[in-house]
Amino acid sequence: MPNGPKVDAGDTAGAAQSYDRATLRRQEGFRLAADYVAQAFGCVPAVSKVVLFGSVAMPLGREVPRRRPPRGTTAPAFQECKDVDLAVWLSDLTQLGALQRARSDALKRLLAEHSVGVAHHEVDVFLMEPGTDRLLEWLCYFTTCPKQGKAECLTPGCGAVPLLRRDERFVLDPAAFRSEGVQVLFERRAGTGECHLEGGQE
Repeated sequence: MPNGPKVDAGDTAGAAQSYDRATLRRQEGFRLAADYVAQAFGCVPAVSKVVLFGSVAMPLGREVPRRRPPRGTTAPAFQECKDVDLAVWLSDLTQLGALQRARSDALKRLLAEHSVGVAHHEVDVFLMEPGTDRLLEWLCYFTTCPKQGKAECLTPGCGAVPLLRRDERFVLDPAAFRSEGVQVLFERRAGTGECHLEGGQE
């Protein structure tokens, strides 16, 4: 079997460093998106707390990239951040539409103020029962419920509460909230509204 093309070691190192820089920029953009969305969620009265967890919340480890590896190398690189994971403690499930609008508006502000583009489906919102760590399910990505032609909407129980998405394959480990880097981005204090969307974020 013929050997593949030779790759200069300097080119390989440069590609690996470029890959790492791009991964870190992606994590930084996701981290800023988490702040913007959490701030917007704080304007929904039924929200009592917003927590960031998962790969965006913690220092990135290293692994051999499973897709788009740096050209000509299999050296470990920073793990890729695929999306933002937010846990939201919500007391009123009729406010899911308000959460969707808040997420969308926050990401539009992020793009306008920082030129950072994050799609709404890249911000996963896990809805939690107040006073516990019990997962109620996910905030749906679709604005209509059910969405015609979408296989996700055929999951038993999905949409029993409009815009509350169910995935039978997914189980949220409570230990996720005790892992390194977990951050409380918003927590409502008694007697306060805590809604501050005017102006940009630093």
